[in-house]
Amino acid sequence: QVQLVESGGGLVQPGGSLRLSCAASGNIFSISAMAWYRQAPGKQRDLVARITSGGLTNYADSVKGRFTISRDSAKNTVYLQMNSLKPEDTAVYYCNVEGLISQTGVRPPRSFISWGQGTLVTVSL
Repeated sequence: QVQLVESGGGLVQPGGSLRLSCAASGNIFSISAMAWYRQAPGKQRDLVARITSGGLTNYADSVKGRFTISRDSAKNTVYLQMNSLKPEDTAVYYCNVEGLISQTGVRPPRSFISWGQGTLVTVSL
């Protein structure tokens, strides 16, 4: 099993900044990619940013130039630095991690995809 613990959400005024963190723990063999998604009320969950084990990143067009995703591989942690926040950034933000999990005995590692519980970001006066 892989557990994800998110932190850093909250209320911020337009133009402000927040930093989200997501730490993965468990029988992790390797992580191939870590990402942040968000879901606003009444809307689908969309990709915000993603980073691979090789450091390649991609962003939703709506956040390019404002958000930065990074990771600390030693800590199995991914961050999302959000600057110049807008009211339309208001959503529940979810961490997503893909990789391989160790298994007991002689069984090879198996793939996993895990989701965090979500952290609310509210951008408002």
